Amino acid sequence: LQYGIVLDAGSSHTAMFIYKWPADKENDTGVVSEHGMCDVEGPGISSYSSNPPAAGTSLEHCLDQALRDVPKEKHVGTPLYLGATAGMRLLNIADQQASDAVLRAVAATLKTYPFDFRGAKILSGEEEGVFGWVTANYLLENFIKRGWLGEWIQPQKKTLGAMDFGGASTQITFETRDTIENPRNEVTLKLYGQAYKVYTHSFLCYGRDQVLKRLLSKLLQTESYQETVSHPCWPMGYNKSLLLSSIYDSPCTEKERPSLALNTTVTLTGTGNGNLCALHVSKLFDFTNCSFSHCSFDGVFQPKVSGNFIAFSAFFYTVDFIQTVMGRPVRLPGDLKDAAETICATSWSELLQKAPKLEKRLPDYCAVSTFVYLLTTKGYSFNNHSFPNIAFQKKAGETSIGWALGYMLNLTNMIPAEKPSSHKSMLYNYWVIVILLFVVTTLTSLVTAICLLRHSKSSII
Repeated sequence: LQYGIVLDAGSSHTAMFIYKWPADKENDTGVVSEHGMCDVEGPGISSYSSNPPAAGTSLEHCLDQALRDVPKEKHVGTPLYLGATAGMRLLNIADQQASDAVLRAVAATLKTYPFDFRGAKILSGEEEGVFGWVTANYLLENFIKRGWLGEWIQPQKKTLGAMDFGGASTQITFETRDTIENPRNEVTLKLYGQAYKVYTHSFLCYGRDQVLKRLLSKLLQTESYQETVSHPCWPMGYNKSLLLSSIYDSPCTEKERPSLALNTTVTLTGTGNGNLCALHVSKLFDFTNCSFSHCSFDGVFQPKVSGNFIAFSAFFYTVDFIQTVMGRPVRLPGDLKDAAETICATSWSELLQKAPKLEKRLPDYCAVSTFVYLLTTKGYSFNNHSFPNIAFQKKAGETSIGWALGYMLNLTNMIPAEKPSSHKSMLYNYWVIVILLFVVTTLTSLVTAICLLRHSKSSII
């Protein structure tokens, strides 16, 4: 077996994924699987801007696990990557020197381990979207797969679109035959001899955590930064005091930063009003300006969604909460809308009773569910016909869906641009010979058995 390690340094936390694949199946597909994973304790690496060395130290617990999970004799040949996403993109906008310092500190820690460290970098939103799309379709064998005789088969099925919803950004990526009017949204890939024209866009500041900060900012603006402000998306019976600095510490909210001192405290009180919550959440999008034939929001071009989609990360966790905790099905857009309204109308004490282990995130499910509904329907234009084509999943088989696997596959060149080489046909011939030998052996055994049976019968007579 061969191994590979990818650290997914997200905005709210870092996760480490260890992959494995048979070494004798070069450029195979559907054989890379998740060998292990580890959630790094603490926040994302972008949170360590004032103390960069601590960003590196935070990874040590998971890297120590990798030392145990990957056989010792394989350490030196195991590639190790770190990819940082929207949290670090935001830090890079706010303070490039701090961003560089964090990446240097992280790289310094990774270099102290015996793996084949190949770099720590900030992914662009487009890379994040496309690698997530590659991961999903690779795992589901939509590019190419092996037949039971060992031959390569080009599946006669379309690729799936991929939707990712992280802490600081959200991505949508799908194959399309339509003209992509903005060249920045078009990516052409050649995988296994097949060309794919893919539309992708990443919306910075539209990840879960940044959406919640932007929503708080809008609510404070609406009520002129009073000491006590009502929050229609928080449940009745829930209230919390916050420092203004915790809301305006991001490039996503800094343009709305008030003249008040950032150490000012405001208290927000939940009112559990679903309709008012939806009104405020909808103000986070701009659906009015569009210089193309069709836009999603904020003036961003998007062709019509088509085919099946897989939605992961916070998309999955939000819908999973609706289905498992609230006991509501999510088949149509109306189901999602109704579920969001039900969550908004549920009191804090009832929510705590339903899911005490989720206490930290419970107050925000009303806002996040409402946001997911508006994003998918008003933003991406999924309707009653296309919405049922979205599968909300965390994994494909035993492997997590996200950009990390696609990133590793790309950097290790495990998905060739050309079709698999002809030596694979030797495997096909080998199997044909084996099957013919099996048939001949079986027939010989049957003939021998019949002859012996006849001989025994004639002996008895």
